[in-house]
Amino acid sequence: MNPKLAFIFSRRSVRKYEDREVPPEMLHDLLEAGMAAPSAVARDPWHFIVLRDKNKLNQLADILTHGQMLRQAGAAFVVCGDINQAHDQKESYMLQDLSAATENILLAANALGLGTCWLGVHPRPERMDGIRKLFQLPDNIIPMCSIAIGWPKDPPPARTRFNPDKVHQGAW
Repeated sequence: MNPKLAFIFSRRSVRKYEDREVPPEMLHDLLEAGMAAPSAVARDPWHFIVLRDKNKLNQLADILTHGQMLRQAGAAFVVCGDINQAHDQKESYMLQDLSAATENILLAANALGLGTCWLGVHPRPERMDGIRKLFQLPDNIIPMCSIAIGWPKDPPPARTRFNPDKVHQGAW
């Protein structure tokens, strides 16, 4: 692993957090990093719901059965997209834009010493509907994922899953 890329290799899903607040300034930094992501035709269809209230984090964990770490997290984002703002109003472009923003947030959090876990929402109707109801989303806003954010209890070791069998030079 190239040591210059340590900030990427050390980014891992964190599911156990210290009981410690994530300062609002750091959350702002993460949002700035997310919104620095590339976006098809610079449409920037993203919207972020910022959660710091334990009650809301617990309610989100009730919807996302694999998101129980939200109960310990210091904060979370719900990453949503405005389909009307997406390039050609295409869901695929919107999802690509939101994924790029999400990855920027994950890498920025790691660089700041925070741990994160990307929790899938889209395309599961029960998760999307639960989030729509909980946060009263307008019809044009589509929830894609949530990101648990906090101070990691036990940071996992850096790693790569590089597999040369998945690399094709010039053709399949």
